[in-house]
Amino acid sequence: MGTSAFTAAGWPGSFYPAKLKPAEYLCFYATQFDTVEIDSTFYHTPPASTVRGWHAKTPPGFIFAAKVPQVITHEKVLRDCQPELKQFLGTMDLLGEKLGPLLFQFGYFSKKAFRSLGEFLTRLGPFLDTLPKGYRFAVEVRNKTWMDARLAEVLRARNVALVLVDHAWMPRPAEFLEKLDPVTADFAYIRWLGDRKGIEERTKSWDKTIVDRTEELDEWVKVCRKITARGVPVYAYANNHYAGHGPATVRQFEALWSDQPGPKTKAKRAENLSLF
Repeated sequence: MGTSAFTAAGWPGSFYPAKLKPAEYLCFYATQFDTVEIDSTFYHTPPASTVRGWHAKTPPGFIFAAKVPQVITHEKVLRDCQPELKQFLGTMDLLGEKLGPLLFQFGYFSKKAFRSLGEFLTRLGPFLDTLPKGYRFAVEVRNKTWMDARLAEVLRARNVALVLVDHAWMPRPAEFLEKLDPVTADFAYIRWLGDRKGIEERTKSWDKTIVDRTEELDEWVKVCRKITARGVPVYAYANNHYAGHGPATVRQFEALWSDQPGPKTKAKRAENLSLF
């Protein structure tokens, strides 16, 4: 488990030592967590020097997940975007063995964009077929009625993970588990996002937990146990907007996981969950 990005307002002094220089943040972060989801790649492909720096500042075994640039998912919506995808993948390849899942994060689609899930899948499926081998890809949708078996099957046929999202717009885990098998790849991907608008009405300084997510995280512990019992590793990332402080959300999940032991030994649980 890890957080969505490794910098945020309010983290110096609450997560990072107060006098730590920003250039040292990632080095410190990597002593606390084994993975991070890079948010900045959503806005543009980073310079090669930046990616090399990420690699150099983290220890062996550290994993970077990264968002695919929005020009692909939001502006071109999977059409005529091969040059941008090639550039992105080529740059992220500089992470080598530290490159983890790459996330296609789609926003909410209105009827004007796609009249139905079926229409979206007629574009998504052929696009996924063009993706190069040797990468781990995940797909997130934010249309709650689209979380059904049809989407899962399109992804499963291509070993692409269906992202499980805890978001104000989306169904609770118990709801989508009734409709589909959430495991569509040889890994699973969870994002704890919360209610961005609601929490920003209360704070924009992400230094402490202000929303009690114990009930929700307890629910996610149960979901993760079901997934890892199948030998499928889970990548899970906490956003500040979920409860107020991403690192604290990760720590709370870890505590809930430890407090509710399953049939496996502690060592085996850690191996399966990967504790990313």
